[in-house]
Amino acid sequence: MKRFNFARAFPAALIVAAIGGASTAALADIKDYKFELVGQTVQAGADKVITVRLMNTKTGKPVADAVIFSTRLDMAPDGMQEMATKIVPVPGVEPGTYKFKATFGMAGRWQLSLGAKVQGETGTVENKLVITAQK
Repeated sequence: MKRFNFARAFPAALIVAAIGGASTAALADIKDYKFELVGQTVQAGADKVITVRLMNTKTGKPVADAVIFSTRLDMAPDGMQEMATKIVPVPGVEPGTYKFKATFGMAGRWQLSLGAKVQGETGTVENKLVITAQK
C-alpha cells in the first residue's frame, strides 16, 4: 500500500491553483471595450482627419494593436444613410488611438461605424459614433 506524500502533493496543488487563478483573472468580456471620439466636431470638406480611441472600460486604459476591419461613415443620424463617404485609415501616433481620413461633403451629423478585433479576446467590438461636421 502506498503512502500519501504531502511534500509532493502540496507544490503540485499550488501550481494548479496558480494556473487556474491566472486564467480566470485574464478573461475579459468584449463588452468591456469601446471606441470614443477624440474630437466631436470637424470642418466640412475634403481630407479631414477623425481620431478615435479604443478603451478598456474596466481598466480605463487605451487598447493598442486592435485590428479594425470594418469602417463606414454616413449621415444616418440626419436620416440620410445613403449619403456615405469613403474612409481611409492613417497612422496613429499614440498607442490606442486610430485615425481616419474622410471627406465630409456637407455640414451635419455623420455616423462613424467601427468593427474591431482585440488581441486575445473573442468577439467583435462594434460602436457607432456621431461626429458633427460644421461649415
